[in-house]
Amino acid sequence: MNDKSEYPDSYYLHSANIITSRGQLTETVDADVCVIGGGFTGLLTALNLAEKNYKVVLLEAHKIGWGASGRNGGQVGSGHNKKIQDLESDYGKDLARRLWNLAEDAKGIVRDRITQHKIDCDLSFGNMHVSDDIRDLKKHQEYVEKLNNDYNYDSISYLDEEEVYEMFHSPLFKGGGSLDMGGMHLHPLNYLLGLADAAERAGVLIYEESEVINYKGQDKKVVNTKRGQVNTSTIVLACNGYLEKLEKRIAGKIMPINNFILATEPLDDGEARYINRDNVCAHDNKFHVHYFRMSQDNRLLFGGGENYTTKFPSNLKSYVRKTMLDVFPKLENKKIDFAWGGTIAVTVNRMPHIGKLDSGVYFSHGFSGHGIAMASLAGTIMAEAIDGFSKRFDVFNEVKIHTYPGGTLLRWPGFYLGMLYYSLKDRL
Repeated sequence: MNDKSEYPDSYYLHSANIITSRGQLTETVDADVCVIGGGFTGLLTALNLAEKNYKVVLLEAHKIGWGASGRNGGQVGSGHNKKIQDLESDYGKDLARRLWNLAEDAKGIVRDRITQHKIDCDLSFGNMHVSDDIRDLKKHQEYVEKLNNDYNYDSISYLDEEEVYEMFHSPLFKGGGSLDMGGMHLHPLNYLLGLADAAERAGVLIYEESEVINYKGQDKKVVNTKRGQVNTSTIVLACNGYLEKLEKRIAGKIMPINNFILATEPLDDGEARYINRDNVCAHDNKFHVHYFRMSQDNRLLFGGGENYTTKFPSNLKSYVRKTMLDVFPKLENKKIDFAWGGTIAVTVNRMPHIGKLDSGVYFSHGFSGHGIAMASLAGTIMAEAIDGFSKRFDVFNEVKIHTYPGGTLLRWPGFYLGMLYYSLKDRL
């Protein structure tokens, strides 16, 4: 069955592999673990546990891949949403190295799962960081040298302004860049659909259109939906930007924000190579980051712009196109075929929030734009912790995640003012 009618429209939906429709939870079922959320985090948690012979039920409020996991930019970068120098400054060299190693594990999980399950998701290599500020040339050099020399990471190299121009032919990027051939890009929805199929083959029971209303209990827990319930001893919260009021104790640790992407009409081969010679993905140095890559059928996929309300801008195509033309003015006459958005979650320090609340309640969210790799890691290490092996999971206990000032009530106005400041700074 390939029912796409209940998904938000996007290029990814247009080019998706077979989508299987799964039924609602309408009865009472028992499980060793109940996973709430059908994105990368939830599916990797469920898959890993099922492979260890746990009985797992996964509840998705909408459809598998409906949320940001199925709508994001498709970029898989190295490290975290902090430069390695900042990790060392904030956490010390020992913890910084362990966090770097975990981020390398994350990329390996993505690669290995795609290979293991033969997931057709357009996996390609090459992740580029570029800048419009000539003062960043030295920063790129220092970053590359740091990873080369101190972390023995030789997949990254420095590119000067001319080399960056030859790759993208954009008039905007004056500050050079770094090319990470250990980074990747892929079709996120197809990666996710492949994980869902793999999870079901491993024995996971997946229910769609089964929004969780609440959960109750200590040692024995009951997870309630509108039409059914799950009896379990262990719960995994894998909701990210859609957590809302389900768990108030951690909701204030994340800020849901909306990010937007467009897809042009297909370009011919010459046009595609002119704006992305080596078929890499790229992102810039803006606080409100812009990112882009080519699709398999030669469309430019360009992301840019955010808002902090419950609604998307009324005309997303025009909203994102303006920024796209700043980067690639030669595309002025190209048609925009698709534009869409998704809701992600960011933390105050842009590090993922992974942990355990009380007996048998695990959570992971706040991937801050690094969701494909970090969520894949989170699902894997939460499954390890549930199975009694918590070495990798416990590393994140050392990364303190602050609550947004004012918690869930006042985080919006404070965050908005902060974003306004950085938005103005980006324009200077």
